[in-house]
Amino acid sequence: MRHLFRKLTLPRCTGSLLVAAALLHGAAAQAEPGVSADSLTLGQSTTLSGPLGDLGQEVLKGARVYFDALNAKGGVNGRSIKLVTKDDAYDAKKTLENVNTFIAEDSVFALFGTFGTPNNEALIPLAQKAGLPVLTPYTGAPSIRGKDSKGVFNLRASYADEMEELVKHLTTLGIKKIGIAYQNNTFGKEVLAAAEQAMARRKVKPVLSVSIENNASDAVAAAEKLLATEPEALLLGVAGKPTIEFIKAANQRRKGTQMYALSVLATPSNLRALGADGTGVAISQVVPFPINSTLPIVREYQQAMSAAGHTDYSHLSLEGYIDAKVAAEGLRRAGRTPTRAGLVSAMDGMRHYNLGGMEVSFGNGAASGSKFVELTLINAQGKLIK
Repeated sequence: MRHLFRKLTLPRCTGSLLVAAALLHGAAAQAEPGVSADSLTLGQSTTLSGPLGDLGQEVLKGARVYFDALNAKGGVNGRSIKLVTKDDAYDAKKTLENVNTFIAEDSVFALFGTFGTPNNEALIPLAQKAGLPVLTPYTGAPSIRGKDSKGVFNLRASYADEMEELVKHLTTLGIKKIGIAYQNNTFGKEVLAAAEQAMARRKVKPVLSVSIENNASDAVAAAEKLLATEPEALLLGVAGKPTIEFIKAANQRRKGTQMYALSVLATPSNLRALGADGTGVAISQVVPFPINSTLPIVREYQQAMSAAGHTDYSHLSLEGYIDAKVAAEGLRRAGRTPTRAGLVSAMDGMRHYNLGGMEVSFGNGAASGSKFVELTLINAQGKLIK
């Protein structure tokens, strides 16, 4: 009888184990892409080479420092964060190839720190179709801040916010004869529109607006045209080589012309390339001054950078660090069983998140999570000062 009982119960136990195994297999099969028991993978297409490669590298440096420090403490909800970075050299076609690879391989949970205006404009519709959240893209473009950009979480203040601050500063000083140099691409044209709107709100019109090609071939001619109008100040909606060539040309022709540029100018290599020509150029910034250790977020950043062996603090690496910190907070709020939908909900619900000197709030479509903008100046030693 006992022998018969064993024969009858053994298949039942085996059946239960098979059912349990099937359930576990089903749960694994239903796991979100990029999520494993001990890791969570983010995908990034950014510029590590090409015309803005140094800018992309500097932002990435700060992000990696944050993620490495976080992982050393156990990561997020027991999972380490892996950042898979692919270089696109600021080429939107290559950006799409990179993102398509992430989607086809089902290998990432979300995109992080995707770089560039034309690049993000190209990738966002693709990411949205695939249900892939886009965290802290590096662009201030108004075009990716529309209410229909669901699942896109811009952190940095927009180029319109930067231009608003620059124009407000100039008009407060009583300066009204303002010329504009802008890059002949999507980025430059959006910056131009933002500058014109900020000026129109103050009943001021630019004395002249001149475009500059991406290769800077007409930078000298643009400087000559603008200076011929005898402006009191120049607004620069350009990035990379065109900015350097224009500022040098303007100084050669009329030294001392006050010039105001966006945060994308403030790379270490740009400051070195400008040399003495950079003296007195004002630059708007979208994160706090990275030397101001009175702010908790800056102290935290400096300590993490130092521990990683970096002593060169910059606005760009601080921005990358802050981007990573905010993305990690969203992942933490998404819970121990993260889903892409849960991450979107968690990011949307983030309100008044205090980083320690900078506050972040989402939930307004794809509008910027931060409105922080302040002005800095390049001094005679080629360093940024407040």
